[in-house]
Amino acid sequence: MSLSSALSFAFSGLRANSRAAGLVSTNIANATTESYGKRELVLGAGFNGGVRIGGVARLVDPALVTDRRQSDAQLAYAQDMFTFVRSMEDTMGLSGESGSFVGRVEAFENSLLTAASNPASTQRLEMVATTANDLANTLNTLSDKVQTLRSEADRKIGAQVELLNQTLTRLDEINRDVVRGNIAGSDMTSMLDERDQLLDKVADIIPLRVVEGDYGDVTVYSKGGAILLDSKPAQFEFTPAITVRAGDTLAGGQLSGLTINGLSVNPSMYAGGSLEAQFDIRDGEGVARQAELDAIARDLIERLGPGGPDATLGATDPGLFTDSGIAFDPLAEEGLAGRIQLNSLVAPGSGGSWRLRDGLGAATQGEVGDARLIQGISQALSAAVVPSSGTLAPIARSFVNHASEFASTLSGTRVRAENAQTYQTSRNTALKEAELAKGVDTDLELQRLMQIEQLYTANAKVMSTVDDLLERLMNI
Repeated sequence: MSLSSALSFAFSGLRANSRAAGLVSTNIANATTESYGKRELVLGAGFNGGVRIGGVARLVDPALVTDRRQSDAQLAYAQDMFTFVRSMEDTMGLSGESGSFVGRVEAFENSLLTAASNPASTQRLEMVATTANDLANTLNTLSDKVQTLRSEADRKIGAQVELLNQTLTRLDEINRDVVRGNIAGSDMTSMLDERDQLLDKVADIIPLRVVEGDYGDVTVYSKGGAILLDSKPAQFEFTPAITVRAGDTLAGGQLSGLTINGLSVNPSMYAGGSLEAQFDIRDGEGVARQAELDAIARDLIERLGPGGPDATLGATDPGLFTDSGIAFDPLAEEGLAGRIQLNSLVAPGSGGSWRLRDGLGAATQGEVGDARLIQGISQALSAAVVPSSGTLAPIARSFVNHASEFASTLSGTRVRAENAQTYQTSRNTALKEAELAKGVDTDLELQRLMQIEQLYTANAKVMSTVDDLLERLMNI
């Protein structure tokens, strides 16, 4: 081997060592960075000896990344559904609490019993009016909460659609850059990190399947089979509503559905992620909870309306509870929980609480000791009656039982949603830990850095020796 060859070989080794040390430093600095792929220098034998740098390899486990992304979508779905149910339960309150929905029903019933023991007491009649008004207001609040959550879901769908379009457009740009870079032999690892970060964002919204092409570009599908990115990005379209009201539905045409490239999308195409959760809240769970509340409100109105305990009411008169101040129309049940009100004739502080004893249609006050109507109202609430609404089960129950059933169903749904979220969180954490374990090992990287230092010293020693030999030759 000539001295010039030895010098060239040592120089190629120094250059490779310098590049390898830079990659180790980058790996350590990004050890906990999500979507970062560990770098390793690809080395080979030079054409005339020495070391040739063949490029930089980005090491990831595709199968593990796919599983983790599926878990990301499932966790996002579970979290969104749990948040919805917990918000409803928080608004309803826990059974037994004074301000809860069931607590309001019980307070109304207890006030009737107290008033019946002394119907001459204006204070006790006022308490009946107050608790009845509180019950109506609680139904209004629960109904408003449902529509607020549905409106938020609609806005989130719009924001997610905008994010999807922006992200897929950027992924398409990266695809083109990666193809050009790989053909030119450029280091594209940083761009691949960005691509994985973008894919992770999409995976939270829609579960993904990613297929890599021959030149490093990717084709992206939803798990349900929709093409999100191939030769060009898919274009999602959605029109957010200004506000979502009770009765507004996708089937009724008041709310927008999702389209891809102008075509309506079957929900199965994006099932499993946060996007599905928002549609489920807006068009599924939210609608179901509103229907249950409306049925409960209808049951309350009809128990204490015409044909009930108050004989002074005509067939078309509004009863103790009204639909925005007027008589309830059985064909207008939709959204009733948001409109139910206590009859203004007996509103708290109006001076008309005596009508709770003598009848809403009474012209003048009657015998102050007559408790028959108050007792009748109490009995009507506790009577086991089959509800008129088809939403509730056709089983004879008291009004408090209907309220308790709604509360227990909501609590049970919350428990199941919380269990699902806990499971998905644990699974997702385990997958992320497994992904990190296969990523950057800082201890191993530090050992590699020490090896690189030794190799650097050896190559530098060769160059120093060659320099000494050349100096001796020059002095001969």
